Amino acid sequence: MKGIYKRGNVYWVRYAGLDGHIIRESSSSEKYRAAETLLIRRRQGIKEGKAPEIKQIKNCTFSELTEQYLVWAERQRSFRSKQGFVNQLNEKYGPLPLRRFNTMLVEQLQTERLQKGNKPSTVNRLLATLKHMFSKAVEWDMVEEETLKRIRRARLLQENNRRLRYLNRDECLNLINACDAHLKPVVITALNTGMRKGEILGLRWDQVDLKHGFILLEITKNGDRRELPINSTLRAALQSIIPRLDVPYIFYDPRTGKALQDVKRSFAGALRRSKIHDFHFHDLRHTFASHLVMAGVDITTVKELLGHKTLTMTLRYAHLAPSHKVNAVDILDGVLNEKSTAQKVHSLMKKDLAISAKSLI
Repeated sequence: MKGIYKRGNVYWVRYAGLDGHIIRESSSSEKYRAAETLLIRRRQGIKEGKAPEIKQIKNCTFSELTEQYLVWAERQRSFRSKQGFVNQLNEKYGPLPLRRFNTMLVEQLQTERLQKGNKPSTVNRLLATLKHMFSKAVEWDMVEEETLKRIRRARLLQENNRRLRYLNRDECLNLINACDAHLKPVVITALNTGMRKGEILGLRWDQVDLKHGFILLEITKNGDRRELPINSTLRAALQSIIPRLDVPYIFYDPRTGKALQDVKRSFAGALRRSKIHDFHFHDLRHTFASHLVMAGVDITTVKELLGHKTLTMTLRYAHLAPSHKVNAVDILDGVLNEKSTAQKVHSLMKKDLAISAKSLI
């Protein structure tokens, strides 16, 4: 069709306005059909005497997007971690116009971060932040959609999610005994609930019901409501904490009255004193799940306690329950050989309930 042409990979349209002057407009699409539809609509509007409303997008820089994005991101649960990624990106790209971003630029960023020693998972979180920033930029009319499409072509790196580090019972006890006074209840909470670090440090007293024995997480990483039972070990740890009437948080900085931001330094000291190596705070969550599975608790229950959306993440712990699989095959053997299975099933259920009722520590 006359009046359609390309700039790069994007189709543009050209038509005469009401005053006879030529108007050039981007279809913001790589598809010819989209440009054709736009041109027909514009020409029809001109015939009806309607001036087209063309969206004008100024040439914004990345620092301008950063400023707007950080204000918006304050409402998100993961603001603290995302803020760090945004600031890193702004330090690198601040004065660069948004229209200058392309696939090669993003892939170069991935290569640079890997060469600096960042793990693929860390690079992927950085890229996910960048992509979301440009998604909002398109919504806020700060850049054309074509730029976002170029960024989205950069693929995430393959991650190694097979790492499963957990502590045995003695190591758990040694770690707890090596903790400073303010850190000990934090670690006990992690070991006995499987909560994420952010969920623990942001925990408030109004989320804890010691009378009925549960913790209510209304807003989690997955956006779901989650109830976690409080066992006797955790109950004792929480009851040992003296709350401040002017502070809603359970774990707080006594100097500021605000929630603890991190426990990295004190946790590293506890690991050093307990001689535990290659271990991170998040591995306490793995320890919680691993011991549940080894005790015979079913995967579905573990999934619900961890707050996983699907079983995919929870299934990483399935290999830790070999004895449970042996019992299952024994039941099948009884079925195939016409033996009574009622007693075996009853024994298994009784064993599971007894083990589940015990504390991890």
